Amino acid sequence: MPCYAIDGVIPVVSPKAYVHPTAVLIGDVIVEEGAYIGPFAALRADFGGIHIHQNANVQDSCIIHGFPNYVTVVEEFGHIGHGAILHGCRIRKNALIGMNSVILDESDIGENTIIGANSTVKAKAHIPANSLALGSPAQVIRALDEKEMAWKSQGTQQYIELTERCIKTMHEVQPLTVNTSNRLTHESFYVNHTLKPKG
Repeated sequence: MPCYAIDGVIPVVSPKAYVHPTAVLIGDVIVEEGAYIGPFAALRADFGGIHIHQNANVQDSCIIHGFPNYVTVVEEFGHIGHGAILHGCRIRKNALIGMNSVILDESDIGENTIIGANSTVKAKAHIPANSLALGSPAQVIRALDEKEMAWKSQGTQQYIELTERCIKTMHEVQPLTVNTSNRLTHESFYVNHTLKPKG
């Protein structure tokens, strides 16, 4: 993975985390055990720190950045959807940030909360625990029910399992030139493993 020190500060990545080779880590970044950092994610801690806690995931093309004297945090089981931007904020335990959402400076997303896709949480906003918030600026719509929180936890568990799969089996290859009948497919993986497709 592209990993850079700045001002002598070197990122820290647990050997039990997975960081995709195209993700970029700069400076005061900490990635704990079980965390997943997806393709083309950029974690740039050249002003303030970035701390990704155990079993959290930061998906494809996410951008995380901060400002001086502040640590941008994704707590345990945090789930950051594709293309989201986090800037100098705190994502509490088991919260989900929807795809392409923007979470701005000093905002605080409560435990178990879901921020809907394409939402913007304005600077210094506090979104309470166990809530669903949507829109730009994001507004709390209602409390989450147990079924929704279970759905979120199931999705995060799949990313924890993906971390393990990537550590064990992902490697760069040359593509095949012909699709043959004996080529492994995602269906063959599901048949042979406990991970089940959605739907």
